[in-house]
Amino acid sequence: MEILDARIVILGLAVQGLVALGTCRAQQKPRARDLGIPFEGAPGPFNAITDVKGVEVGYTTLIQGDGKLVVGKGPVRTGVTAILPQGKHARGRVFAAWYSLNGNGEMTGTTWVEESGCLGTPILITNTHSVGVVRDAVLAWNLRRGTPQDYSGDLSLPVVAETWDGFLNDINGFHVRPEHVVAALEGAAAGRIAEGNVGGGTGMIVHRFKGGTGTASRVVEPAEGGYTVGVLVQANYGRRETLRIAGVPVGQELTELMPKRGQPDAGQGSIIVVVATDAPLLPHQLKRLVRRVPLGIAATGGRGENSSGDIFLAFSTANPEVARTTGTAQLTMLPNERINPLLGAVVQATEEAIVNAMVAAETMTGVDGNTVYALPHDRLREVLKKYNRLAK
Repeated sequence: MEILDARIVILGLAVQGLVALGTCRAQQKPRARDLGIPFEGAPGPFNAITDVKGVEVGYTTLIQGDGKLVVGKGPVRTGVTAILPQGKHARGRVFAAWYSLNGNGEMTGTTWVEESGCLGTPILITNTHSVGVVRDAVLAWNLRRGTPQDYSGDLSLPVVAETWDGFLNDINGFHVRPEHVVAALEGAAAGRIAEGNVGGGTGMIVHRFKGGTGTASRVVEPAEGGYTVGVLVQANYGRRETLRIAGVPVGQELTELMPKRGQPDAGQGSIIVVVATDAPLLPHQLKRLVRRVPLGIAATGGRGENSSGDIFLAFSTANPEVARTTGTAQLTMLPNERINPLLGAVVQATEEAIVNAMVAAETMTGVDGNTVYALPHDRLREVLKKYNRLAK
């Protein structure tokens, strides 16, 4: 399969002939705003989760083989996404909260996030059957960097989430290996990041179009403190008929290009959403933020159906003294009366991140010739123009 970004960095990993690719750079391809899709709110410089200072993102993308499924041999269409709240070189913790809209999925480490209100590890996202190996690998990665003598949650309870990619990927072949996890972690960087068929989002489907990884951000007006909210999604959910973009019933208009061969069940799938902010919010306020994620998903037509794992996590990079284990930590908190712009920013950035994932994704053929088509940019613009919702 052709690699579409010449700037992808080959990390030199080979596992049984499987090539592992890592990238934190954006592909030279249009994003949703470039197509004239109107979104509310002001994005940050990169319109990405990495607009929140200190946040780094890395990927390992695994693509190999074509044709008939042979379990353990492929075809392979999967990967790993790593989100590091304070970058590769920090060993602190941040305030955090999580929320599940529908729990037919997995995000490890969340009971300690709930109990402590803190997050002390990177966040990893992969496919459903690789959660265990990814969890063990990030734990080993943490251990190699030194064992702290306090606050075991920083080390022992990593957060690893998943969505199911078995329509395109040999998911029972367990192709994600520990070295792929390390590659994603070590390759993480700030700045502009890739979207679509990358990392854990490689084999994902959204509203029966090709989906995957997407990101967006919002900057709250300086009068409100100049805070940034960034979102990253691994989107893999939804029925075609409910898809809406910029309020337009796109799924009812674009009835062509349905997945070919074996049909994935309508409504199946999941979405993982990670929200980052530099606003000084306490855990209970981050819980309020993360509960607004479903409003952004609903704007695109998500319904949180029975078989969907819709699980979300939010963290704040403010309050560096959260990491203290002695004495008294000095903390700051944004008053609840000033939180409304941040709540709105979560909704807006979640919606745009999902659409960015769809716009960036490209048609992919996987196991047994199963094919999922990319959202056609020209047809999307035609539909938006029909409803007078084309920005340019």
